[in-house]
Amino acid sequence: MSVGIETHQAWVEFPIFDAKSRSLKKAFLGKAGGAIGRNPSKVVVVEALRDINLSLKEGDRVGLVGHNGAGKSTLLRLLSGIYEPSRGSAQIRGRVAPVFDLGVGMDPEISGYENIIIRGLFLGQTRKQMLAKIEEIADFTELGDYLEMPLRTYSTGMRVRLAMGVVTSIDPEILLLDEGIGAVDAEFMKKARIRLQKLVERSGILVFASHSNEFLAQLCDTAMWIDHGQIRERGGIQDVVTAYEGPEAGEHVARTLQELEAEKKRGEQG
Repeated sequence: MSVGIETHQAWVEFPIFDAKSRSLKKAFLGKAGGAIGRNPSKVVVVEALRDINLSLKEGDRVGLVGHNGAGKSTLLRLLSGIYEPSRGSAQIRGRVAPVFDLGVGMDPEISGYENIIIRGLFLGQTRKQMLAKIEEIADFTELGDYLEMPLRTYSTGMRVRLAMGVVTSIDPEILLLDEGIGAVDAEFMKKARIRLQKLVERSGILVFASHSNEFLAQLCDTAMWIDHGQIRERGGIQDVVTAYEGPEAGEHVARTLQELEAEKKRGEQG
């Protein structure tokens, strides 16, 4: 069975059962973004995603742009199967690696080494596969003796290093990536980016939400602008970024793409 993602007129709505409560409305809007409306049953809902039509196949590399709360993270959760569409349909064929909630599948009471295994199992790997990778992951994280310690003794940055090490060691069929994945120092993030790029190269499909146009240009072929839960624009990265942020941002993407192409040619000649 080929790897693919198909959504047809997919909506994601969160019901607000006490519509009189203004504070509850505000709390929901703060978390989910989207507009307040009514579903076909007349229940007041936050419309986090509206009428999403997608058809992605192996080899597709799609970047998501849009302001915070526009629906990018909700779309990633729909495509991972965490959210079911409240209307329409979403079909995902293939093994999904969601890289946006790095804490999922990790236990604060057990050691870093044990969490490497647990997190790997959560991402669809076997125990044998994770045992074969454990030494290489440990080297990447640079956590040393801390890997013998319970996860609860780790700082946030250390937890991100551990989770990043596991996630970037696998071979996903569908990779759903959110760049806002946590607090790590700049030097480590540079190292992680190289590893993320290799992970993308091994993936069947990539959907990547990012605020970094350079990183989008580096990893993606096409882009979508998500605005108030809807797909506002889709196409080449330069065109979509220009529509979203203006001509200056679009020109920056064009220069980045030219630099990447020149670098690739130099690599082929060398």
